[in-house]
Amino acid sequence: MLDIKLLREEPEKVKKAIKFKGTDPKLVDGFLKLDSGWRRITADLERLRREQKELSEERDVDTAKGVKEKIKNKEGELAGIETERLSVWLQIPNLSSDDTPVGPDESANKVLRSWGEPRKFDFKPKDHLELGEALGIIDTKKAAEVSGSRFAYIKGALALLEFALVQYGIKILGDEKILKKIADKVKKGYSPKPFVPVIPPVLIKPEVFQKMARLEPTDERYYIPSDDLYLIGSAEHTLGPLHMDETLKEEELPLRYVGFSTAFRREAGSYGKDVRGILRVHQFDKLEMESFTTPEDSVTEQEFIVGIQEYLTQSLELPYQVVICSTGDQGGPDFRHLDIETWMPAQDKYRETHSADMMTDYQSRRLGTKVKMKNGDSKFVHMNDATAFAGRTMIAIMENYQTKESKIEIPKILQEYAGKKIIG
Repeated sequence: MLDIKLLREEPEKVKKAIKFKGTDPKLVDGFLKLDSGWRRITADLERLRREQKELSEERDVDTAKGVKEKIKNKEGELAGIETERLSVWLQIPNLSSDDTPVGPDESANKVLRSWGEPRKFDFKPKDHLELGEALGIIDTKKAAEVSGSRFAYIKGALALLEFALVQYGIKILGDEKILKKIADKVKKGYSPKPFVPVIPPVLIKPEVFQKMARLEPTDERYYIPSDDLYLIGSAEHTLGPLHMDETLKEEELPLRYVGFSTAFRREAGSYGKDVRGILRVHQFDKLEMESFTTPEDSVTEQEFIVGIQEYLTQSLELPYQVVICSTGDQGGPDFRHLDIETWMPAQDKYRETHSADMMTDYQSRRLGTKVKMKNGDSKFVHMNDATAFAGRTMIAIMENYQTKESKIEIPKILQEYAGKKIIG
């Protein structure tokens, strides 16, 4: 959630910013009206409690009883307005960074840089599903019979390729020497502290999901009513609350985690879009980064994380471009959102394979995650999350590394993990 001071002192700035994200600016007016009532009732309560204390000291029992009843009524009034005020407060999205392009959707996204040249084929490249079915490593037909549309069996060598990506990603994220080279390119002397591997829960409580500001839209989530739990859509959803209601020490930061989990997404609003193959499915595996820093290191941390993403993608020798997403293509809690889009030959265009979301203190304020600074100040930490590897990287490998004989070469860097040089 946004800092209450910002909402009270610069409401017009907030209204302008959230309008660019497609949120009704009237939410701010509604919040401020409730906040004004909340402040008035809080002040009344403080006054009545002081009066009650004075009457108690004077042993004026009868008058004190009347004040006690007033306090009880005010507390009930406060509880009601507090709930409504919080509900509106939680609906107000984060602001966007100054360099975020203003626009309604991905059409306003801006390419920051690119790397590599798309391969020129002397044959018409096949898409990943055609390759996968011919090689017997993707089966969407049987999966549809068993689970429904937008599910797939990942089999044989392709399953091994996924595990190879995971092993390689965890190795790089734990290698301080490599991370130091990446960090120094961003800012000389920046912390190369490794990422701690985590296998997080894939179920989350609604109230915690709400604190992560990732519960909505609920029609894209899988819900289990009998247990009042949701399946997560990414490892960050349960990595982010890892330090909920905790105060960390400045010297502990940055804290970095890399979580591996299955992600579940109903994709309710994307009927007919990218339904072929495993590009947009209801279930996929993902290696996800999550970090906690001081506010001062927030932007540097995001650039460092994107540097890691670029290192990983370059080491696979996959052409890509780094894109900064527009206000209309950001999530509610995002302050700055960068994507890596990798070249997909069969589609003849770049497609998003990695994302990097900088939240500032928007999530930590809801989660109650703070840092005690060396000077004694207490602040909310800043949080970043980003993709290390997901299923779309496998698609990019399949399509970019295909041969004329419809086989798939394994990138050199992954061969030791996959145990082979070619699929087929």
